[in-house]
Amino acid sequence: MDTSRSKQGPDHLLVLVHGIMASPKDWTYGEAVLKRRLGDNFFIYASSSNTYTKTFDGIDIAGRRLADEVLDVVKKMSSLRKISFLAHSLGGLFARYAIAILYSLETENAGQRSAQIVPTARGSAKSRCTSGLGAVAGLEPINFITLATPHLGVRGRNQLPFLQGLSILEKLAAPLAPLIVGRSGAQLFLTDGDPSKPPLLLQMASECEDKKFILALAAFKNRVLYANVSYDHMVGWRTSSLRREKDLIKPSHRSLDGYKHIVNVEYCSPVSSEGPHFPSKAARAKEAAQRTPNTENTEEYHQMMEEGWLEEGGRQLPFIVLALPCSQQHTRQERVASQRWCRCYLARGGQHQAAGVTAMSSCESLALAF
Repeated sequence: MDTSRSKQGPDHLLVLVHGIMASPKDWTYGEAVLKRRLGDNFFIYASSSNTYTKTFDGIDIAGRRLADEVLDVVKKMSSLRKISFLAHSLGGLFARYAIAILYSLETENAGQRSAQIVPTARGSAKSRCTSGLGAVAGLEPINFITLATPHLGVRGRNQLPFLQGLSILEKLAAPLAPLIVGRSGAQLFLTDGDPSKPPLLLQMASECEDKKFILALAAFKNRVLYANVSYDHMVGWRTSSLRREKDLIKPSHRSLDGYKHIVNVEYCSPVSSEGPHFPSKAARAKEAAQRTPNTENTEEYHQMMEEGWLEEGGRQLPFIVLALPCSQQHTRQERVASQRWCRCYLARGGQHQAAGVTAMSSCESLALAF
C-alpha cells in the first residue's frame, strides 16, 4: 500500500448505486467486502439520493440526483483523483445517465468550467484525467460496472421471468408499469414520452446535444456487466447481457477456473458512436403500444426496437464499451480503438437482489478491476 498516498486521503472514489425500491443498506455487505479488499486508497460511497419510491421518478430525474450527489462528494474531498461506478439493477441506468451529465459539465468550456465544478480546498481546479478521453466530475474515469441491469428495458416474457410467460400478466405489465413504478416503469417499457420521439433508453444509446452518453462511457478505462443466466426473477438474461432473443445460448454449467460463480466471459466487437435511428414506423408502433398496450402491439414494437437497436449499422450494443480486465499489453490508442464491452455471466446468481452480493462474495474480479 502507498502509505504516503493514504496519509493524504483516498484518491479513488467508488460510487455504489442501488436498484429499484432499495437504499444504501443494500450495499452493507458488499461495501464491507470492497473496503477490506481495496484498502485505504479508495473512498467507497453508497449513494443515498434515490432511495425507495424515489426510484420511480424516472431514470433522468434519478440520474440528475445522482450526478449532484457525486459532485457534492468530490467537492468535499480534495484528495480524489479517480472515479469508478458499481451499480445494481436499475441503478445501472441511473449511473449511465449521471455520468453523461458529469462528463458534459466537465467538457463544456473545459479549462474554466472544471475549476468551477470541482474546486480543491486551495481553490484551484483538480487535475484533469491523464487518459486523454475526458473526465467525469473532474476525475479520471476508471471502471464502470453494472450488475443485472436492464440495459435494453423490459418487455415481459424473457425479460420479466416472474410473469411466467402468462399472457394475461404480460398484457397488464406495460399499461400497469407507469401506475406501479411511475415514469421509470414507462421508460423501462420504452413507452415514455411523445410517440414521435425515441424513448429515453434509445436516446441513451447515442449522443445528445446536451448529454454525451457514448463519450462518457468511452472515457472509462474499463466497462463490465454481470448478467444472471438463471434464478433472476426481476431482470432477464437477455436485457442484462445486451442480447437479442435469438442470440441467447445455453450457458455452461461449469465455472471458470478461479471464479466459482462465473460460467462465461465474452468480449464484444467495437460499436459505432452513431446512435440507432428512430424511424417513422417505430414511432407509429410506439403510439400503438401506448394507446392499446396489448400483447400484439407491444411485441411488434419491442421486436422492431430490438432489431434496430442491436443490429443497425453493425451495432451490437447500445453504448461504447471496453473489455475488462484491460490488457496491459494494449496501448492507450489500441484501447480507444477497440472500445469493447465485457459480459460476465453468473451461473447461480440467486435472487435478483442478491446478484451484487453473489458477485462480490464469490468473485474477486470486481476487486481485481481496480
